[in-house]
Amino acid sequence: MEPSPPHAAAGNGASLSAAASSTSSESGSGSSDEAKQNLAQVTESIQKSLGILHQLYLTVSSFNVSSQLPLLQRLNSLVTELDSMQKLAENCKIQVPMEVLNLIDDGKNPDEFTRDVINSCIAKNQITKGKTDAFKSLRKYLLEELEQTFPDEVEAYREIRATSAAETKRLAQSQSNLPNGDTKVKSEH
Repeated sequence: MEPSPPHAAAGNGASLSAAASSTSSESGSGSSDEAKQNLAQVTESIQKSLGILHQLYLTVSSFNVSSQLPLLQRLNSLVTELDSMQKLAENCKIQVPMEVLNLIDDGKNPDEFTRDVINSCIAKNQITKGKTDAFKSLRKYLLEELEQTFPDEVEAYREIRATSAAETKRLAQSQSNLPNGDTKVKSEH
């Protein structure tokens, strides 16, 4: 698993399974199953490593001379499992945003990153909506003013707009009715 650069963090998921599904869906359905299987193997290896670490904790906390051999065996199995995990992880092409890793290092919930990204998107969406509404209001005001000054030209403009909108709608409907999902439209000119 490799960290992604901070600027690529805008939508990468805070959960590994979401990131894996988005990564695998980009490369096709055939490799989707393989990516899911790779992720499952890495997850299983992580769980196994955590189990070994727990056993090590128990062995070390009650250490005596007779528990030296089990301690060494568990250390060896941990090293082997970590090596296996690293090899399995090379097959997983998951990018985790640095911000998420920093939050985890700071002992915080990585869902904070997702919440911050969503809140940022909502704020940007509201700004864009405000701009769109302002342009709609300006367009309406200009058309009203132009209609008072140039009524014939505004009427011609509205007819052209209506014709253009009808043509666009007709083309969109004809594209959606093409067999086999083709989206090519033949020019009638």
